[in-house]
Amino acid sequence: MNKLVTGFALTALVSASHSVFAETVKPTIVLVHGAFAGSSSWNGVIKILEKDGYTVIAAANPLRSVKTDAQSITNLLKGIKSPVVLVGHSYGGPVISEAAYEQANVKALVYVAAFAPEAGESAVALTGKFPGATLGPTLGTPVALEGGGKDLYIQQDKFPEQFAADVPIAEARLMAATQRPVTEQALNEAATDAAWKTIPSWWIFGDKDKNIPPQAMQFMAERAQSKQTVVVKGASHVVMVSNPKPVAQIIEAAAKAP
Repeated sequence: MNKLVTGFALTALVSASHSVFAETVKPTIVLVHGAFAGSSSWNGVIKILEKDGYTVIAAANPLRSVKTDAQSITNLLKGIKSPVVLVGHSYGGPVISEAAYEQANVKALVYVAAFAPEAGESAVALTGKFPGATLGPTLGTPVALEGGGKDLYIQQDKFPEQFAADVPIAEARLMAATQRPVTEQALNEAATDAAWKTIPSWWIFGDKDKNIPPQAMQFMAERAQSKQTVVVKGASHVVMVSNPKPVAQIIEAAAKAP
């Protein structure tokens, strides 16, 4: 009888310890950059998240098409065993919305100055939904690609004011020189899936964003029934560069949510 009781007690202890372990395991944070940027745009956020004990992956977004870019992120997600908080900046928003669709390990989505299209919507269409975007006139001459299509860049002398007005000018100029192009096709490609309909989302953006009208982002956040929306006063399109602390905080809020 004592052996039986001891066996039950041991089983209960093991079960409880597994439950506690499951609750204390921190999700992996996967960061997806947007157009005209790169993985290094997350550096300030990564420092905070890693200091707080999170495993972070800043994925390389190819910036070729929503479908193929999303597939590259989906492939990455399939190799992660822990729960995931998937974070997208700008054009990274449509990419995470597609990539997370029917991915069981993605527990939360965080949109950082990002698009969250409905099926059938494109980044360009959402940009034009409300006034205030000034990206178009700052783009340079498109670069023709072999096999068709065009790469888009922001003119370097216009980049700091358009893209990163609240970033120190020396850093903004470096960002201009190292910007990664996005294809014209990617920005005009209609989304096919909207993971934000079934996965809870959190939002943060600046009220001085010139790439995506703040009104458009507020509209998308409300449509997605955002769990929390933070608007950073004076912040540009690269709010994660100029204000890494509140961006890290909202990512951690998503990570800690039930």
